[in-house]
Amino acid sequence: MTVFLGLGANQGDRVDQLELAIAALERDGFRVHRVSPLVESPAMLPAEAEASWDRPYLNIVVAGDTRLAPRTLLDTVKAIERELGREPGPRWSPRPIDIDILLWHDEIIREPELEIPHPGIAERDFVITPLLHIAPGARIPGLDRTVFELSLGRRNIPLWMGILNATPDSFSDGDSWTDLDKLSDWLDRMFRENIQVIDVGAESTRPNADTIPEDEEWRRLEPVLAMVRERIQGRRVRPLLSVDSRNPAVIARALENGIDIINDVTGLDDPDMLALARDSHCDVVAMHAMSVPVDPSLLLPADEPATAQMRRWIDSKVVAWDAAGIDLSRMIVDPGIGFGKTSIQAAELMSSVHDLRSAGQRLLIGHSRKSFMAAFTDRPAAQRDVETLGISLALAAQGADIIRVHQPMIHQRAYRAWSHVLRE
Repeated sequence: MTVFLGLGANQGDRVDQLELAIAALERDGFRVHRVSPLVESPAMLPAEAEASWDRPYLNIVVAGDTRLAPRTLLDTVKAIERELGREPGPRWSPRPIDIDILLWHDEIIREPELEIPHPGIAERDFVITPLLHIAPGARIPGLDRTVFELSLGRRNIPLWMGILNATPDSFSDGDSWTDLDKLSDWLDRMFRENIQVIDVGAESTRPNADTIPEDEEWRRLEPVLAMVRERIQGRRVRPLLSVDSRNPAVIARALENGIDIINDVTGLDDPDMLALARDSHCDVVAMHAMSVPVDPSLLLPADEPATAQMRRWIDSKVVAWDAAGIDLSRMIVDPGIGFGKTSIQAAELMSSVHDLRSAGQRLLIGHSRKSFMAAFTDRPAAQRDVETLGISLALAAQGADIIRVHQPMIHQRAYRAWSHVLRE
């Protein structure tokens, strides 16, 4: 019987407070199975709130089980809040930790001071988004809708996926991370600034790129994965680790190293990759591509809207993945911006987030620095971060689930300011 708790903090070292709360929950009879990625959100404030209350929250959702009764668990989480420094104060005032019982399997509980499902669950993006990344198929009792269904048509909080290309020949940042000291500093920045996903790739898929042997790809990947593993050891609140590879043998070795996400640019076309996806517990990104590496002469047909073609591809893939026994709640779709789409088709797809998500899967967009931007800028690829940022905010406004970029810290800072103004 799975119980979901929402945790938030906007005072002190927010990550540390969340870590301490998880440890206290496990000490006091709540066994944690999964911890969502972090999401940051503006504080919910009434019009008369003091200016000092205007501090953003870091939020997570944890899934677990307990032998405690609901009322006893409520008493337990309140005791943990006090232990971690929460004091009585006005509603909406800042707090070092806030713990809410969100869902208790399929039960509906209505008692004084205890309502499950939590009464605000359907309106709060800072609850729906982290739930979406650990249990998109969970059904909300009393609403008869899944978490994913609740997320449709709303401005979900995006996860920022930071790109690490451990390659000498990537199209915009080739050889940037072959200096391990420089790479170490960059990883430290991503951890400090709470970037939610780190995506490591070691084979370029740019036009005319050379295929590299499996051993060479792994030689490039292994030291980067080791650096990330060192940083996440013992942490429950941490970035997810993704590996971007089309090579099943490389993914198999990466799975042995504890990755969280398989990122396959060939859309699980390889039967061996399909089997790895089925048998793992990872989330899986499947990307649409006309060719890998990119062949500029192979493009989506121009006689039909790109969105209709992409929906048809997603629908056919979902049928195939389901037939192969893959848990569809773990699947994430990437429409493959830059992989066989004109600049017009790319713009259409990136303006169709709602339509693409309505196919039933989470959506990742990877547009960072790509060649379609030549339609509106003459800057070289490595200098397109401002253009990338503008598109990222347009994607965030539509509710894209994961946005994959080269400069995730800048994007997260811009999104923080943007969402602060547009808070609902």
